[in-house]
Amino acid sequence: MRSRDETLGMALGFLGVAFFAVTLPMTRLATGTQEAPQLSPWFVTVARAALAGCLSVVFLLATRSPLPQRQHWKPLALAVLGNAIGYPLLLGFALRTVTASHAAVVTALLPLATAAMAAWVLHQRARLGFWLCAVAGSALVVAFSLLRAGQDGAGFGFAWADLLLLGAVFAAALGYIYGAQVTPALGAERVICWVCVMALPLSLPGTLWLWPQHAVAPSAWGGLLYVGVFSMWAGFFAWYRGLMLGGALRVSQVQLLQPFLTILAAVPLLGEALDGVTLAFAAGVVATVVVGKRLSRPPAPAYPAGAASPPLR
Repeated sequence: MRSRDETLGMALGFLGVAFFAVTLPMTRLATGTQEAPQLSPWFVTVARAALAGCLSVVFLLATRSPLPQRQHWKPLALAVLGNAIGYPLLLGFALRTVTASHAAVVTALLPLATAAMAAWVLHQRARLGFWLCAVAGSALVVAFSLLRAGQDGAGFGFAWADLLLLGAVFAAALGYIYGAQVTPALGAERVICWVCVMALPLSLPGTLWLWPQHAVAPSAWGGLLYVGVFSMWAGFFAWYRGLMLGGALRVSQVQLLQPFLTILAAVPLLGEALDGVTLAFAAGVVATVVVGKRLSRPPAPAYPAGAASPPLR
């Protein structure tokens, strides 16, 4: 592999992760907070899918992409359910009550959740060490959630938003695994596009039906535009192209920076303060991900050569 390709691949991989890292702050901008609500999480979910779906139609027509075959529709439908509906909807409701930095810690579990989903859905065997890492990462998230609930005066228990975030992680992992099942046949970029196109019969009418009737801040519309264009669509083009040019093993390690990039992005975008406790828990969860990924067997049936588990979007 040429040095120039490796450098370009690493740059594109970092660009893709940077796009995905800003998803949480931009979603919070779009939905607002409980005290100052902006766009409904339902509207953000369908509108971002509709925007990405329209862009996908243009791409598929321009590249003369063939229709998926009959056996591809079920995995694609499950990917729609997890990635186009479940993840953004649960995330949108959660971010109305917790900060983007808080959500970054919980959603840092996604790589482990995706590997665990592969073991469950694809019947792949994983070492005991991987499951211990998964338990350790989950325990850190539970401890962080309980600590934050106590600091916020909610007592000893889970905040409702934390359960929504865990549901979002589960939905995203489900969508990634089933989308990855058809990636070898369709190609990574086309899988993303077909997922968005399949959601159009729901997302387009839903966008028109749920169109806000009240005044919405320009920053909320900007957040929606970002998650529709970059988080759900363009970011994957940079990510997968980077994996192909720079090598999946090398470039995919950039994904470990995502929780920290999210926390940093929340400072200028949302005015959130850098919190040492949040950074420490994020580092702990990422450490369990690093060790867990080394102890897990690569899911060969799920991802094609040159691909890796997608980052959170």
